[in-house]
Amino acid sequence: MAIPAITAQIVNVLYNVVDRIYIGHIPKTGQLSLTGLGVCMPLIMLVSAFAALAGMGGAPRASIMLGRGDKDEAEKILGNCASLLFLVAVTLTLLMLFFAEPFLLTFGASENTIGYAMDYMQIYMFGTVFVQMSLGLNAFITAQGFAKISMKTTLIGAVTNIILDPIFIFLLGMGVRGAALATVLSQLLSAAWVLRFLTGKQTILKLQKKNLRLQAKTILPCVLLGLSPFVMQSTESILNICFNSSLLKYGGDTAVGAMTILSSVMQFSILPLSGLCQGAQPITGYNFGARKADRVRESFGILLKSSVIYTTALWLIVMLFPRQVAMLFAGDGAFLDYTAWALRIYMALSLLMGVQLACQQTFIAIGNAKTSLFLAIYRKIILLIPLIYILPRFFEKKDMAVFLAEPVADFVAVTTTAILFAWQFKKAMKQLENE
Repeated sequence: MAIPAITAQIVNVLYNVVDRIYIGHIPKTGQLSLTGLGVCMPLIMLVSAFAALAGMGGAPRASIMLGRGDKDEAEKILGNCASLLFLVAVTLTLLMLFFAEPFLLTFGASENTIGYAMDYMQIYMFGTVFVQMSLGLNAFITAQGFAKISMKTTLIGAVTNIILDPIFIFLLGMGVRGAALATVLSQLLSAAWVLRFLTGKQTILKLQKKNLRLQAKTILPCVLLGLSPFVMQSTESILNICFNSSLLKYGGDTAVGAMTILSSVMQFSILPLSGLCQGAQPITGYNFGARKADRVRESFGILLKSSVIYTTALWLIVMLFPRQVAMLFAGDGAFLDYTAWALRIYMALSLLMGVQLACQQTFIAIGNAKTSLFLAIYRKIILLIPLIYILPRFFEKKDMAVFLAEPVADFVAVTTTAILFAWQFKKAMKQLENE
């Protein structure tokens, strides 16, 4: 279950990472173009966050219902989540259509980069509905156990994006606009694949017209459970704004450009880890619904060990070869030196994120929405955002202090998460055994 989900997440991150790699190597304007794309990231993350609200909230509930043998309720959840995704997509498209430029200026765009940012967003916004459907509904394919089908959803889109990017950006001379157009067309193909599967013969849970009408008793528990992954992703958007605005103040366009690379590397760290969690979630959720405490414990144990091994290996690569990692995105010598220096600070304790995500996602899998939501808010809103503004007051090198906020928040958040999980997971398993 996990291997196809991890592959899907790695491929999914390629949508944005490949764009950044190609854009960063555009002759003469590469660095400014890359920085322009970087200030678009809060909006792009917000689109993905709303997909997680329905997909990552509805899919675990569908798994629990399947574990209880209630297929009809699971199909109602699928239909309601599809409707919610469509409504959100229309709303976000309209908001970006009218307010994209003021948003981007708030997010850290300067007079040098706003043109490149607008070039990208003016095209990307029209693909919002495809992003919502492909990301949000794909979780329901994984929830049924069709991990390989789910993987193909992102493979189709990412391979198309990788092929179209150089054609549109360089061959047709479209630059940043070409990257956006390639992404939109790729997401269109992914969305078509998902809808075709969920309305076809192979699926267990079928997307049907009768289940599309939103019902509060069906959709509200999904939204509540989806709040944690939504907060995790939407706060990434807020964090991006805070980082960009602070770094623009202390380090200029160079620091903001470096942050674009740092966030790309962090995405490549977290999303495969998220794929690992997605592989465990249907198994954990199904066995939780079936009251099998031993299998829930075993599922979590495997997830935790695998997550820690992965994050430790990635941390070693970043610490030992930061310049080589940065070279994927840029070729300028001084810019590379700055980015490599920042990367080591920013990801100094990233190896701990395996513990954080394994515990947090297991809370979601067993339906403990409140604790998972608290942990998501705690790390980013309560800890990290204030630290971005507080730490520069205590260090002479202000931009370094901004990057340092990430590892400080990681240490405090992971310690809190581990303590809470040890207490609440044990309590939940005892209750399950008694029932």
